[in-house]
Amino acid sequence: MTENPQPMNTTNGARDDSTLRDELSVFGLSDTEIDTYLALLSLGEAPTRAVAEEADVTQRAVYGIAERLERRGLVRVKEHASPTTISALPPREAIANLSTRLEALTPSLEERFEQTTKEAPEIQMVKSRETALKRLRNALLEAETEAFVAVPAHVYPEIETELRDAAKRGVFTFLILGEIDDPEDETHNFTGVADVVRYWDAGLPFLYIVDDLSAMIGDPDVLALSHNDKEAVTVSQEHLTGSIVGLYLSAYWAASKIQYVTEPDPLPASFNWFREAVFQAFLHQQEGHDLWADIVTESGAEISGKVTEVRQAFIEPSTNDYTLETSLYLETDDGEVSAGGPGAFIEDYRGETVTLRTEP
Repeated sequence: MTENPQPMNTTNGARDDSTLRDELSVFGLSDTEIDTYLALLSLGEAPTRAVAEEADVTQRAVYGIAERLERRGLVRVKEHASPTTISALPPREAIANLSTRLEALTPSLEERFEQTTKEAPEIQMVKSRETALKRLRNALLEAETEAFVAVPAHVYPEIETELRDAAKRGVFTFLILGEIDDPEDETHNFTGVADVVRYWDAGLPFLYIVDDLSAMIGDPDVLALSHNDKEAVTVSQEHLTGSIVGLYLSAYWAASKIQYVTEPDPLPASFNWFREAVFQAFLHQQEGHDLWADIVTESGAEISGKVTEVRQAFIEPSTNDYTLETSLYLETDDGEVSAGGPGAFIEDYRGETVTLRTEP
């Protein structure tokens, strides 16, 4: 007796294409880069115009995308041809190129992992409202570059002085206030307190993160009463605090609503904190200003050019293509390039300092 044949699933093709895109994104390819690469796989070898039409991107964009794909070992650009043509490398060869690059990272990653595992993570439990509030105040007093704070709205007056002092020192500050039903009931003047203030109508986990180096995260009610059974945890290892920053920016920050945004800084101005540079660039673009940037990279090189895109999700409208993307795109003499902050792995460069200006 034979089994009944299974009905054909006509959605396999779409699902496979979606899966393929997801897998390619793991290698740091943006949506437009994936569109262009898949178009090239279909076309084989083609001039830039044909690639642009197939991928539904501008022909100008194809040149920059092709250069980035070539650096990743996925395509070959024939600039000597007229017109310029691009061809996809055989998939087996392309994957081998990607694998070689990943394998080259292994020694450095293992060394960093071994250094981390030799040190016990500095994690402490906090059960006292007074202790949690004191540590938050001290963290704000010691902040040098950035502070990220999430507290119930009723706690804000208790830390307003420390926030203002941090702002006077030039600390780039994000603030989320929880348990606000109607933002119009909040009469606080946030000028000189934070760069961005957002609100949440329910309770959200108490949090502070300073300079990506120290953090505390805890139950929403840990700051509610002097004596309760709620807890908070302090963390002082950079790889852990970075994960907490990512959690809040991708979840609570994105879901909260804007209450206040600062005015853009006068330009020219230099920034040693990449997120602040991106934020300020976006504010100026919103004002309709043309921008140029000089970026000193992690390796000490300098790239300069007109700012063509700002990718961020600090304030609306968000302009990034993927969660947590925070980057600047510049039109340089060598074509369009992208720069992210320390730890960036999708952008072309990792920027350490940024100078923004309104003139070439």
